[in-house]
Amino acid sequence: MKNYYAVIKSSSLFSGISENELTVVLPCLGTSIKKYEKGDFMLRAGDSTDSIGLVLMGSTLVIQEDIWGNRNILHKVNPGQTFAAAFACAPGSVLNVSVIAENPATVMFLSVKKILTTCPSGCAHHNRIIRNLLAEIAEKSLQLNEKLTHIGQRTTRAKLMAYLSDEMKRKNKCEFDIPFSRQQLADYLGVERSGLSLELGKMKNEGMLDYHKNHFKLKPWQELD
Repeated sequence: MKNYYAVIKSSSLFSGISENELTVVLPCLGTSIKKYEKGDFMLRAGDSTDSIGLVLMGSTLVIQEDIWGNRNILHKVNPGQTFAAAFACAPGSVLNVSVIAENPATVMFLSVKKILTTCPSGCAHHNRIIRNLLAEIAEKSLQLNEKLTHIGQRTTRAKLMAYLSDEMKRKNKCEFDIPFSRQQLADYLGVERSGLSLELGKMKNEGMLDYHKNHFKLKPWQELD
């Protein structure tokens, strides 16, 4: 477990928790560590869960799939980030998403019941984790609202512009990497990959942006000739 302390400490769920406090609090949270191969499902739509997943190594995708196999990517979860927190905090709720390993991944699961049940002494670090959990759930809700704004646009170009504009604001610079491959970006925005690539090519020819794989450089409209 100690091999992963640096990643655990980087998580917003454990923000403000020292390494010494981690040694004390982790055993109280019903933690278990599981390893997955690329493509393995950690959770499937229709399941229920009482645990929060924290990615320690690799990355996972939170997806929705219809019965024909069409995939919609909701989130990409990197080391230090969590998944399934809202479902775990709603006892008996059924997942309408699946979580799949994008590549070989190691995940720590934490019992939400043990997180929300404070120690008899009401230790400060346990209370801090509860506050952090509430902040994480709120952040995930905001991310979902942001995605709804992106996919709610009428055209592929408008969806791209909304998504890339928000990424630029988040990184606070015009040149940045996005977390998705081209196919994953198409799945995230709910468009065909061919149409996405075609629109990106048009935007590049018009001088709106430049890109290579998942690296983008935007040219704000004030700079366009």
